[in-house]
Amino acid sequence: MAYVINESCIACGACAPECPTEAISEGDPIYTIDPDKCIDCGACADVCPVDAPVSE
Repeated sequence: MAYVINESCIACGACAPECPTEAISEGDPIYTIDPDKCIDCGACADVCPVDAPVSE
């Protein structure tokens, strides 16, 4: 299952450079993860200061 970014996202941008498949993009108002590109590695969740990326 792909990760999703929940509403606790503060749009800090820490997650995007950590994604090995470039599945994370800046949204309005929070970042989003493309489920077709996400490989469920958890790199985004490891660096998020507010634990916004969660596995579905």
